[in-house]
Formats: sequence, C-alpha cells, structure tokens
Amino acid sequence: MIDFLVVGGGVAGLGAGAHLAKHGSVVLLEQEDTLGYHTSGRSAAMFEENYGPAPIVELSRASATPLQTGGYLSPRGFLLIAPAADNALFERDCINLQCAEISANEARDLVPVLNPTYLHRAAYHPEAADLDTDRLMQDWARDLRNHGGEIHCRCGVESIERHSQGWRVTAGTLEIYARYIINAAGAWADEIAERAGCRPVGLVAKRRSMAQLPAPQGHDPMTWPMIMAAGEAWYTKPQSGKLLVSPADADPTKPHDAWADDMILAEGLARFEEAVEFTVTRLETSWAGLRSFAPDGNPVFGADPSDPHFIWYAGQGGYGFQTAPASAKLISDIITGEETGFDPKLLAALSPARF
Repeated sequence: MIDFLVVGGGVAGLGAGAHLAKHGSVVLLEQEDTLGYHTSGRSAAMFEENYGPAPIVELSRASATPLQTGGYLSPRGFLLIAPAADNALFERDCINLQCAEISANEARDLVPVLNPTYLHRAAYHPEAADLDTDRLMQDWARDLRNHGGEIHCRCGVESIERHSQGWRVTAGTLEIYARYIINAAGAWADEIAERAGCRPVGLVAKRRSMAQLPAPQGHDPMTWPMIMAAGEAWYTKPQSGKLLVSPADADPTKPHDAWADDMILAEGLARFEEAVEFTVTRLETSWAGLRSFAPDGNPVFGADPSDPHFIWYAGQGGYGFQTAPASAKLISDIITGEETGFDPKLLAALSPARF
C-alpha cells in the first residue's frame, strides 16, 4: 500500500508528485512513452501573471516568486496590439492584462516589422517572461525520485476499484494499492474519474494550434516581446531564432493526440499577416495541444464529494505552467491538511463540490 498514486505525467502530475513525495510514498503513472507528452509538451512557455480568470491570476501571482527564484523565468515582455476596428477589445484587454498603453512608434521600436497601417493602439507589460517549462518538469521529476517516488511511463490506467483502505489500480503489468488517487490526467481526467466510480465534472478539451515560421529576412526576433492581437485573435512569440504563431483557436474536441488543422492555421496566419510587413511563405512545422476547461473556466482542485481519497487536480486550461508552483503546493496542502494560505473563497472556486 502506497500513500499517493498520481495519474498523469504532465506538469500537474509532476508538481503534485514532487510535493507529496515529501509526505509519503508516491507512484506516478503516465500512459505515453514520455513525460509531458500532450499539453505540457506543447506549451507557449510564457509567464504573464495577469492572463486568465481571477482564480488563475491569484495562483499565477503566488507562483511568480518561486519561478523567479528558481531561475525558470527570463525577460521577454508582452505587447498587446489592435487595429482601429478592435478598439473596444483593446481597452478591455488592456485593463484585464494591466498593460500600460504606448504609442504606435514605441511599439514599432519594440517590433520593427509591425504594419503601421494596421497598428492603431498598443500596450506593453515588460514584466512578462519566458518560462523554462522543460527544466521545471525535469526538476520536479528529479525531486520526486530523490524522495523515493517512482515514475512509470507507458502505464495507462486500465481499472480502478475501491479498496478497504483506498484504491486498487491496474496499469499494464502493475497492480497498485494506494490510499489516495490524484487525478492529474488532463484532458482524460473525467475518464479517470468515471473508472473510479466518481461523477465527471464536465471537462472540455479544446485544441490550440501552433506554427513555427522562419524569422523574417533581415531580422533577429529574439529581443521582441510576445505579441497578442486584441481579443486574442492570434499571438506570436520568438523562440530559438524563429517565430511561433498561434491562431489562438479553442475548438472543443475529444481527448486525443491533437494535431493542427490546416484551415484553422491558414486563417490565423492570415490575421497575423495583416499586422506585419512581411508575407508568410512557408511553415517549418506545426502542431497542436489540448487545453482542458471545466464548465465555469476555473480549475478543479480538491477531494471528490463522493470520496475524500479521490483528488481532482485538473482543468488548468492554458494556464498550467504559469500557476504550477502555487497549484502544486496547494493540492499537496489540501491532501495533507496543511494550511494553504489562500482565501477560502479561492478554495471554494476551485473545489469539485461546486458542480
């Protein structure tokens, strides 16, 4: 009998496992060949603490110090832009993201390829940062193992049964008895809950596509900020001398190994091209990931109402990495009975009991 069985090897599962390994025995199961295969391995890798609904912003702000002191952040900046037609969207986003408005000329100083005939308004948040997602996951995997925990890839959960002292789980050749199950299965979290006899919360997986473009000729984009069009019509971010561009799609889909839709990418890239002074001539590569949302858009953290030993840790949407340190400590504190330090209103907004 182990103390904690974590289902899911993305950033959520690794964070929960690393924290819980300090309190008891941990086994983590991942159905894919590698950790972080689905959503966590396809992140835009950006930390913008004002991005997202109120509970996400609170968790992001609580994660800023551990991410900074851990060396996971590096300067990037965030630029919001809009054409005249999107003035109302710009003003809403500027308030929500707490960006300071700057002139069009200042925006073009930051990103010289911006099209002046498109650029009507701009706002900038210099504190936004790149986030080293790979190192964060590697560090948590190492912490989990260093505290005696086990990680098993290619071990998808096949069955879950209630046991007198907790749970009996079969996964491949493994048969595991555990006091707690931590459901960090991302887009598959409702399926795991149903196998455990718990009611699903109604998570919806939404596809987010990304394309990698070569840098525009004569420019090095590595000093440019991340750019988002008002209303999140698209966004782009420099990475390794290239440009990552997303149409910011959020199409509901079933949990699967997602891929980019060519038409969605083409439409998003057309919107992007309107804002810049160069033409997209080729894609170097493209991909998609799944972001999972509960019906109210907030994460689902805490014990299932039907069984206090089945713990939800899912529904982070596209905010999993930027909230990861605070979220991982929070779920560990909830399970172990430690003081979380968060307002009870936040805990209620995240609790599975709200459904």
